[in-house]
Amino acid sequence: MAAIVSISLVAGCSLLGEESSDDAGPIVVGTTSAPSTLDPAAAWDGSWELFRNVYQTLVSYPTGASAPQPDAATCVFTDSSNRVYKCELRDGLKFSNGDKLDAKAVKYSIDRVRTINASTGPNGLLGSLDSVEANGDREVLFRLNKADATFPFVLATPGMSIVDPDDYPAKSLRKGDGIVGSGPYRLESYEEGKQSVLLRNDKYKGFAEPKNHAVTIRYFQDSGEMVKALHAKDIDITYQGLAADDIVDLEGKGDANEGLQLIEVAGSNINYLVFNPKDPLSNKLPVRRAVAQVIDRAAIAHKVYKDTVDPLYSMVPSGLTGHTTGFFDSFGEPDTGKARSILDDAGISTPVPLTLWYTSDRYGSDTGLEFNEIKSQLDASGLFSVTLKSRPWNTYVVGYQKGEYPVFGRGWAPDFPDADNFIAPFVGEQNALGTPYPAKEITQVLLPRSRQESDRANVAKDFEQAQQILVDDARLLPLWQGKQYIAASEDISGGERAMDPSTIMMVWELSRKTSW
Repeated sequence: MAAIVSISLVAGCSLLGEESSDDAGPIVVGTTSAPSTLDPAAAWDGSWELFRNVYQTLVSYPTGASAPQPDAATCVFTDSSNRVYKCELRDGLKFSNGDKLDAKAVKYSIDRVRTINASTGPNGLLGSLDSVEANGDREVLFRLNKADATFPFVLATPGMSIVDPDDYPAKSLRKGDGIVGSGPYRLESYEEGKQSVLLRNDKYKGFAEPKNHAVTIRYFQDSGEMVKALHAKDIDITYQGLAADDIVDLEGKGDANEGLQLIEVAGSNINYLVFNPKDPLSNKLPVRRAVAQVIDRAAIAHKVYKDTVDPLYSMVPSGLTGHTTGFFDSFGEPDTGKARSILDDAGISTPVPLTLWYTSDRYGSDTGLEFNEIKSQLDASGLFSVTLKSRPWNTYVVGYQKGEYPVFGRGWAPDFPDADNFIAPFVGEQNALGTPYPAKEITQVLLPRSRQESDRANVAKDFEQAQQILVDDARLLPLWQGKQYIAASEDISGGERAMDPSTIMMVWELSRKTSW
């Protein structure tokens, strides 16, 4: 559900229609989340926000859907064991350059992700895939090596975008600043870190019905710059990265916010700390448990984020089947005395020196404030001496993939709306964090068993057990669950419909209100 707060009313207008006219100019979206790459084989991150709009997947999420629906194809499991998945492509599909999109292109795209196996890429999502077959022009058959009821959700992620075999090398990443896709828009131009210019793709065939003709996405370094541009009417709507102070300011009534609206959308993005087992101190369970015992999530949510986020006590967020409050159940309220006992019993001298890393530009302007609050809490306990370090996202990713950071912060917006996607990406020898975490009971028993169940309401016990293992190991420390806020000019409609289940903006839902 989306809540819309009208900050001020636009006088003398009557709404007549929702599709933008050609002469209205592009709708300009502001965000602090710039792509790290334009190649789907290299991205398991926020680059998907652009990909969703310019590339196409076999299945996707029409507005309001929580399970994958047909896009480039109609797909179904052909067996009761959830191991053979067949897709029938729409007739006459083409890429934005006019090239034919057929079953061979689909097979090429998925095989390419696996062959390149980029350290920052989405191959980790394809662990259950055995082979892909192209039968004729329109049939694609996926054979799985084990039952996996979540496989349709995987195919719906922008990481599985279909690319043109003539433009994307089979064994290496594509270079350059262009995109050849088959999504609702084509990328007209791209300036790294500055903007993406999208024009409606007249060759697109899929479920989306664009309500505008062009969208420009502008990338900002921080929330303040973005909100300033919104007030100046340089952008029409914000997406990712609104800081808590700016949200609070935008909720206020007054001349400064005249003609603006603030939309709150239920969010499932989470923020958490990762402890690197390669580091001699982070590898010690008592150190991790002591940090977990000291951290005050409620203070972070209130002091830093002005209650625009909620404290989170498990890796699976509230609202999903299998959510628990495991860390609260095991650790209770923050307690320095209990943390001291944990370290004393293990013979660990205090203060324990820890270096915490965070990205300076990926998750919004509040990240630095958040880590300063974490440092203050740990230092004030007398049990830790914390050093903070940061890097821009592009180099930050490389660092944690190489295992350079003892403790580091990550955010996670789900690839798909299922508890599986808040556990599976972080465990196993190859995972989204670059820090191997075998967790064999999870990877070899609980996840495989849960994936045999098509009715996802029946997997709660397996995920509850998996979360308790994560609590006991304290390798991942959940901090908060976010809410999604969108600020927009009041002449923009569709913001409340524009988020898919992974809170990626489907910009084709945006339009200018026609008035007289």
